[in-house]
Amino acid sequence: MRSPVRTALVAALGLWLATSGLAAGAAEPVAKNWTPPAYRTYAQALSDETMAAHPELLSVTFHGVPPGKDKIYTMFAGSYPDRIGNPDDPDDIDVTVKGITIVDPRWKRTHDTTPKFVVLMPLRDAGGENVGLIVYAFKTTAGNSGERRYFQAAMNLRDALQAKIPSYEALFAPAR
Repeated sequence: MRSPVRTALVAALGLWLATSGLAAGAAEPVAKNWTPPAYRTYAQALSDETMAAHPELLSVTFHGVPPGKDKIYTMFAGSYPDRIGNPDDPDDIDVTVKGITIVDPRWKRTHDTTPKFVVLMPLRDAGGENVGLIVYAFKTTAGNSGERRYFQAAMNLRDALQAKIPSYEALFAPAR
């Protein structure tokens, strides 16, 4: 007969293994392609400010090539700080390089656990130059389309943000 203490310890160990990524079959952690500076960047301050002012958002993330790097496409600020430095996906790179916009109703994707509507669009500085990528994920419910509504909301958010970005390099400066 097992003691209650032993049973609790075995259960706790199993939970720890399952959440630590050490259990068999666990996905490997994403290898980072960039390390952010030790200070809070201006881009991170803009991300935090946007999230605080817009409860309709699940997330906002900034992507691009950090100054001094060449073709290192990465997330450099956003509402998921643990993902900063993760390499960009091919669709992220397409937006950055080609200047396209992707309107993506992700509620049909089986690997996404939360229904959302995602808009990936060029990030612009105050001079109107495309300087990277901004991704807005909106809270929604399954089957709730409204592509025009989410696209317009993303454009409004991006355009308001544009006025706050004097240059791409400024995004990497310490937050004031």
